[in-house]
Amino acid sequence: MQRFFFNFVIALEAVFTNQLRAFLTALGILFGVAAVISMLAIGAGAQRELLDQMKLIGTNNIVVKSVVETGEDDDSEGEKKRPFSPGLSLGDIENLKATIPTIDKISPEIILPISVIREGKLKKAKCIGIENSFFELNNLEIEMGTFFHESHLASGAPVCIVGKNIQAQFFNNGNPIGKQIKCGNTWLKVIGVIGKRLANKQSLTALGIRDYNSDIYVPIQTALIRVKNRALLTSKMFEKKGGFMFGGNDDNKNQGPINYHQLDRLVIRVKDTELLQSTADVVARMLNRRHWEVVDYEVSVPELLIKQQQRTQDLFNYVLGAIAGISLLVGGIGIMNIMLASVLERIKEIGLRRSLGATQGDVVLQFVFEAVFISLIGGLIGVMLGVFLAHLIAQLADIPTIVTTSSIVLSFGVSATIGLIFGIVPARRAAQLDPITALRND
Repeated sequence: MQRFFFNFVIALEAVFTNQLRAFLTALGILFGVAAVISMLAIGAGAQRELLDQMKLIGTNNIVVKSVVETGEDDDSEGEKKRPFSPGLSLGDIENLKATIPTIDKISPEIILPISVIREGKLKKAKCIGIENSFFELNNLEIEMGTFFHESHLASGAPVCIVGKNIQAQFFNNGNPIGKQIKCGNTWLKVIGVIGKRLANKQSLTALGIRDYNSDIYVPIQTALIRVKNRALLTSKMFEKKGGFMFGGNDDNKNQGPINYHQLDRLVIRVKDTELLQSTADVVARMLNRRHWEVVDYEVSVPELLIKQQQRTQDLFNYVLGAIAGISLLVGGIGIMNIMLASVLERIKEIGLRRSLGATQGDVVLQFVFEAVFISLIGGLIGVMLGVFLAHLIAQLADIPTIVTTSSIVLSFGVSATIGLIFGIVPARRAAQLDPITALRND
């Protein structure tokens, strides 16, 4: 152990004697480690974002959205028409449940913009008509109060569950349970508050979902009976020729297409992930038949899209890791070159040590220690630079980065290993020098 420690001290003295050369030698490792940590941080941040998106949409889900068709221009008067379709409705749900055995649950949604009033405060919000399955499929929990009872769902009772932002705006973050809030022309009793869902705007926009914290949730029958049922035919939906139209009469022709869908969205959970795509195809064909071949809906499988995005991200991470690994390899080659040059410069020193009793093993240990120490210095500074770069990228590029302990340990360990591996060849060459020849060298 004394010889081991003595060789280590000699190696340190040699490194500190040539500090500039040691620092320049360590630059390759330094930038390589920094690149590995920053690239892995970007990859980890992207993976975390994908997992968060997966939590937002739930697993094994198929999403069906209603679409209002604008129709085609009539050749005679340029009026916009379309074939009749009953639109997305509760009847579609009953038909899908009874026909497709791979469906586990279906959550219908009615999205109605409303004005919310309480104690002199007026805000615009969305009233969402739902069933209790909505909370399960969207991974939402009740923080305060209860879910809707069966009697609420069946009778269209004037009750609601509010998001955290609604609680903060209208109830000053107090307890809203049992209190009244006016949605449109209807007074509703608050029976629950959902837990706050943390999500950035980019994730919400990319997935096409709302901010659940800012909505008011009512039983679906309450939305249809007390707020609005768009499936009910009105005079605005008929033109003078008797055809079912989008634009309404002449007085309302500039109002745009009329939304005739009873439901705005369906979230369908499938029993098995492997059946997602096939079930989505069957759902699309059934809706096409029920809607008289009018494609006024969109069927998508967000989970498959996210998994495809995840595969692309994984490939991107591998490329980034390979590039960073190459920089570490180049740094290791730089260490070997400098150490070989150092052997040539220090031939007399090596001969003197051998003549004073140092063995070949002592010389090998000295040069290996020097190479490893230089690598560790570069790795340590590289870790600090990599963490700094990760935070800088997150601030400037506005993308999530996560520096993990495993990436730091991996980078630091690789730097030490590179120093050991690429230091062996120069160390063995130094140890194999003949002492007498070395002392005679000019």
